[in-house]
Amino acid sequence: MEAVLDTYAQPYDASRPVICFDEKSYQLLDHVREPLPPVPGIPARVDHEYKRCGTVNFFVAFEPLTGQRTVTVTERRGNAEFAAQLQSLEVHYPEAEKITLVLDQLSTHSPAALYQHLPAEEARQLTRRFEWVHTPKHASWLNMAELEWSALQRQCLGQRLASKEAVEREIHAWETDRNARAVRVNWQFSTPAAREKLGRHYPA
Repeated sequence: MEAVLDTYAQPYDASRPVICFDEKSYQLLDHVREPLPPVPGIPARVDHEYKRCGTVNFFVAFEPLTGQRTVTVTERRGNAEFAAQLQSLEVHYPEAEKITLVLDQLSTHSPAALYQHLPAEEARQLTRRFEWVHTPKHASWLNMAELEWSALQRQCLGQRLASKEAVEREIHAWETDRNARAVRVNWQFSTPAAREKLGRHYPA
């Protein structure tokens, strides 16, 4: 835990950007009956019945100190998709000496995933481009990307979307707006605060 908090306490350094990375699945839903649009004095009405249209996966890469994020929608989630995301990050930060990656302990979130889909030398070079900072088990809330998911759900995904293309359109508009406003996170939970609040987890 303290490794994550110490990472957040570091000042901004363009040569070592801090990226909070996470992924989520999303259920595609369609209307069985078309909603009735709102009219003066009456809100929109949506039938409770819906049709399942499969799932998609979201990857978010959030740089909290600059307020920039990228959300990528994929049809599947796995080692190949994770490796592709890290390749994209390396391209996005070509001048960085090392990219600090904060992520949870999902089985695919490890250097081993790269070796399953890339030549060994390429996988090794890509692995060395990152500093891997994992949140503890059952403490993924320490990843600031979770706050981005919460905002995304409230502001963008509280509706029925039936296709990957529809999801991408909504997310692109949301992402563009938040990046233009450089929405950051005012993180307050520090290492001293953790030692005080979670003292039971430290030896006497």
